[in-house]
Amino acid sequence: MMFLDSSLFTAFAGLALASLTIFVIYYKWSFAYWKKLNVPYLEPRIPMGNMANTLTATENFGIVIKHIYDQLKSQKVRLGGLYIFSTPAYILIDLEYVKNVLTKDFQYFVDRGIYHNEEVDPLSAHLFNLDGEKWRNTRNKLNSAFTSGKMKMMFETLLHFEKNLHEEIDSLCKSGKPVDVKKLLCCYMIDVIGSASFGLECNSFEADPAPFREYGLRFFNMTTWECFLFWISVAFPKLAKALGLRVVPKIVSDFFSNVVKDNVEYRERNNYVRNDFMQLLIKMKSNNFTLEQIAAQSFGLFLGGFETTSNSLSWTMYELAKNQDIQNKVREEINAVVATYGGKVTYDGIQDMKYLGQIMDETLRKYPAGGVYTRICNKDYKVPDQDIVIKKGTRLLISVLGIHRDEEYYPDPEKFDPERFNEENSRSRPRYAHLPFGEGPRTCIGIRFGRMQSKVSLASLLKNYKFTLNEKTEPPKFAVNSFLLVPAGDIWLNVERI
Repeated sequence: MMFLDSSLFTAFAGLALASLTIFVIYYKWSFAYWKKLNVPYLEPRIPMGNMANTLTATENFGIVIKHIYDQLKSQKVRLGGLYIFSTPAYILIDLEYVKNVLTKDFQYFVDRGIYHNEEVDPLSAHLFNLDGEKWRNTRNKLNSAFTSGKMKMMFETLLHFEKNLHEEIDSLCKSGKPVDVKKLLCCYMIDVIGSASFGLECNSFEADPAPFREYGLRFFNMTTWECFLFWISVAFPKLAKALGLRVVPKIVSDFFSNVVKDNVEYRERNNYVRNDFMQLLIKMKSNNFTLEQIAAQSFGLFLGGFETTSNSLSWTMYELAKNQDIQNKVREEINAVVATYGGKVTYDGIQDMKYLGQIMDETLRKYPAGGVYTRICNKDYKVPDQDIVIKKGTRLLISVLGIHRDEEYYPDPEKFDPERFNEENSRSRPRYAHLPFGEGPRTCIGIRFGRMQSKVSLASLLKNYKFTLNEKTEPPKFAVNSFLLVPAGDIWLNVERI
């Protein structure tokens, strides 16, 4: 018996050693990829490649890629290589290459290469994630939701919920309590986007936790295990599909799917028509657009309209509270424009708020929602002026945060300075040095809506209230458990009515 146990142990030990040897050999072979191509790269480590800090949830992905961008930029290279686990990916440094990938040679780089699985995870198949013809056809259908006429209608929705926002702030003013501006703006944006995308009154200020806020944040605030699975899907999408991995947690998927199902059934049963995004999707339902696809596109609009916008506004309010001179200057502009338009915030009036637009652009420079853009090469591509051919199926990364905080384009990049985006400075800077919404055919479809949301919200807040930093607020950092550049903690501000 002892002999059998010893033999079994020896067999298992031998198998483990052989497996480990194969594992190491595989990684060594994989890690030779960039050296063989003579592409500059940073030394990877087994098993995480260059992603150790991201995969161990100690640093936001956007920060990790920025560090790589900075190191390669210091070597004066135009592009370089990195590894996600054992999978190689290019990182673009030269803005000319960024322009080629996003716009000029877009036909080679149509897809983002973000994992989605329509069968087991239907909500993951929203416009941002879709590939090829599915993306193109869906985008063409959804473009009509963002016309000037639709924007004016959405503007009225923003004004409708302004009252709830003011009531919440006024109650805090009376009590002398500071405001958690991150939560405040999150609730406001959920009410707005819930009405625009689902046609529902979310009442986020009344319920705590509000269901839409709770499930929306649950999607973005990933657990360590979900972060790990997310990176498995990035590095090994075929394996992820074979394993049936989900991007959207089931509890989140069930909630939003049921909301859409009930909404569509109610409208069809009662012949109820509303001039909103949901109605556009219902019209598409008669043209081979399934209920699952309606749910996915509604979910995508909801995510883009509430999380990215509310966080960008939170960063803006933090910087304005910190820089009182900038806050005072933009308030003067807002008051002057509002006076010109009869004492009201109007659709045409916000277009005239130029300095407010500069503040938004500077916020999106310093704190872009997406710190990294990704593309997949869909056919072999010869890199201009280099003896490099990017092979079909290879991933490319663009460090938006790296570019936005590059001293070559933005001297003293940590300083918040809206004058970077005055007319003269904007003209003198390369176009692709500012990429908050992307560029080319895959530019964010909701860019006009997002900017309008931000302008109306800021004008409404700054016209009526003064904000200063509260002692509880520390210099905010980027959350490590999100693939977006969101604040890690609360942002507390003192507020007083003007």
